[in-house]
Amino acid sequence: MSHDHELEAGVPMSTTTKEVPGNVRLIGGEMLLWSDAAGMGGVTDWRGAALELIRRLVPEGGRVLLVGPHPQALVDDVVARAGSAAVLLRSYPDACALGVRHQDLTVFCGRLEVLDADEPYDLVLAMDGLLRTHSAEAPAAAWNESLEALADLVAPGGRLILGVRNDLGVDRFIEARPADREGADDQWAPHGFDPSYPGGPEALDQGLEASGLSVERCYAAYPDRQAPRSLLSREALGVDLPEALTFPLSAREGDRMLVADPLRLTRLVFRHRLGEELAPLWLAVATRLPHAADEARPVRLPLGLIEEGPALYELTATGTRRLPGGQERPIPAGRVVEEILIEACAREDVRTVRELLAELAAWLESGGDPTAATDSLVYDGERFTSVNPHGGTGADLEPRVVLCRILWRFAVRLLAAGHHHPWPWPLQADQLTLTLCGMAGSPCESGDLDLARKLDAELGRPAELAERAPAYRDLLGARDRLADQLTAALARISRLETKLSYRERELVRAKAKLRRTQRKATAYRRTLGYRLSRRLARPRKVARRVIRLLSG
Repeated sequence: MSHDHELEAGVPMSTTTKEVPGNVRLIGGEMLLWSDAAGMGGVTDWRGAALELIRRLVPEGGRVLLVGPHPQALVDDVVARAGSAAVLLRSYPDACALGVRHQDLTVFCGRLEVLDADEPYDLVLAMDGLLRTHSAEAPAAAWNESLEALADLVAPGGRLILGVRNDLGVDRFIEARPADREGADDQWAPHGFDPSYPGGPEALDQGLEASGLSVERCYAAYPDRQAPRSLLSREALGVDLPEALTFPLSAREGDRMLVADPLRLTRLVFRHRLGEELAPLWLAVATRLPHAADEARPVRLPLGLIEEGPALYELTATGTRRLPGGQERPIPAGRVVEEILIEACAREDVRTVRELLAELAAWLESGGDPTAATDSLVYDGERFTSVNPHGGTGADLEPRVVLCRILWRFAVRLLAAGHHHPWPWPLQADQLTLTLCGMAGSPCESGDLDLARKLDAELGRPAELAERAPAYRDLLGARDRLADQLTAALARISRLETKLSYRERELVRAKAKLRRTQRKATAYRRTLGYRLSRRLARPRKVARRVIRLLSG
């Protein structure tokens, strides 16, 4: 990629004419007119779960190195906590902007392979992976070569946090148009042609061990590689995780073009215990063995970290614990109510839907969680349990309105996902909600619906009524349904045309027979005998005429 090509990326020329900040060091291979931060396209947006993991690993007073682009909030948090911090970026404009933002931060600008640090670091963060450590000014190094260069920067007893995108992640099956095939300006080196790139968790472990590092824990990040909000360790994924934990980890569609329903596909991944193999990306925590005189700093790595809205939960051996300082709660057993209802709708099992909704209404009447929803409730056959109860909001509303809100949210999600249901297809979410409320034995009106929508908005993350592009498989399913309906209509039309043709032939024969009969009748009326019989058939009239003639 030439500098002219870099200029096409949309980075202003004026960024290269500014004076280089004193804390920015050009090491070779820097890209003068390129910015990885312009829109942060494709850069993973690490949030609360990753920040919590990093906070536990940042050594007090230690040296930290960030390799590659990272979200601004993550960089700010690391710089505030570390004794001394440094960043390696290939983009010159990004390096200058970061150097101005953090005056005490050392910013290296160039390729990873030419970085010659004065001394190794206690913690190295490469959570964006190794792809953006290469420069267009030189051929890209193989993945294992870049990993060796990165591992050399880790001090004895220090740690490396490395993010690796899975080429066979579940999100690859969902997207009809993968992000690395859009032909953007940053894709001058095609991904997927490097035989040393890890093809699975075992290959990743082997690559880290070959570089002199030992894996402490490897996390699978969900729901997607763009904005992971959950980290699940290999140990946690090795057992059957409850549905209450795995159901919220499905990928969100956003504005992407989808091939399949992300919720259904992600649920199947966990059900078949492929959560690690098909994770959108892996986050490995590896350490370099300390010298004999040194000891590695002990760190308690969590089994898992899960974001649910603004809340962050740590997965423990027996349940979950809200951070910071929350009490540990067992993970409720049972099936998610939404899955039970969707399954019953797919089978057109109206009786199961009616019985479950009636029990749900009774549970709310007896003081059930007013903030619950079908996607955050589990049912074990006897009782309902909220996965993460909030409490407070909605407690003063009538149970009828709370139930209406739960069923309205379910109706929106059911129709938006294109699931089959036993009610008329053109039914809208509001109409379906009123139908479901009636089946639950708690009829609602339009005023209750308005209160239900208001309550859903107050609770945050309201159900979306806006239209979205359907998944590609949904389009195929709709096409197949329409094709079946068209085939049935054409067959009915064919039967009606055959019947109509038969009736038309019968009508032609009847008309011909009628014309023959009419001709015979006309000929008969012209005969003398018919005329005499007509006259003789009226003797009184004939007598009057004769008398009239004789009299006069």
